[in-house]
Amino acid sequence: MKESTGIGPLSGDYDGYIVDLWGVIHNGVAPYPGSLDCLRHLKQAGKRVILLSNAPRRAVTVRKGLRAMGVTDDLYEGLMTSGECTRLMLQARTDPWFAGLGRRMLHLGPKKDVDLFTGLDLDVVEDAAQADFVLNTGPDSDRGEEDITPYLPVLQECAAHRLKMICANPDQQVIRGSRRLLCAGALASRYEESHGGEVRWIGKPHPEVYERVARMMDLPLSRILAVGDSLATDMRGAKGAGVDGCWVLGGIHQEMLGGSWEKDRDADYALAVEEARGAGLDPAACIPSFRW
Repeated sequence: MKESTGIGPLSGDYDGYIVDLWGVIHNGVAPYPGSLDCLRHLKQAGKRVILLSNAPRRAVTVRKGLRAMGVTDDLYEGLMTSGECTRLMLQARTDPWFAGLGRRMLHLGPKKDVDLFTGLDLDVVEDAAQADFVLNTGPDSDRGEEDITPYLPVLQECAAHRLKMICANPDQQVIRGSRRLLCAGALASRYEESHGGEVRWIGKPHPEVYERVARMMDLPLSRILAVGDSLATDMRGAKGAGVDGCWVLGGIHQEMLGGSWEKDRDADYALAVEEARGAGLDPAACIPSFRW
């Protein structure tokens, strides 16, 4: 894993960039220092940038949020989210697993995620006993986003009725500002591990989103670099997709690697190498943050 000061020194080797959002471009509240400037440099260099997020919402919704943070449309070429991919698969039902689902759906998630399924041929129910499957988009603010305990009863109820679960965000946790919050992946993992529930994971590191992004990118895999802050999703997903990975150390793993935005301290490279190897991964490069 090559240590680089930023994307600039790597840019000659790649024509396309698959770039994560949360933990790379922004922290859920505001862009990271240098991230927008890096996008501008990539555009000026004629590089193709597709943003790929495990947000369990439609791409159009995420795009509006990016605009509000100052990430304007002209800074990237395309956007794909795990939520958008989930919606497309629910709509098409050409995948055998999706084709076997019924139409009565229980939504486990906040109201802000309802755009994922609005307008689809589904009957949204409130009781697991009436549902054919459950769509998990993550914790909500009413039950809390930092402790899984309030969600255990509904997971137990879904398991009792042997409901298949779609997890529309494989992330286990995310950093919003300075807080670590649970994501849909944490609920899905508990459903699998503690209840034996059947889960279909849509989003990084799973192949469905990468297949769609590859079609959007339309470049040789050898000329594509996937940039992200999570070993489990971004770097493992890059490996599975057959593209080089660039690990951003200043995101979700920053504290574990000894870095700190508040203290202006970069993560420890040697420790990063050790962690990547321990996970069975060997990204092509790592950078302190998404900067040029």
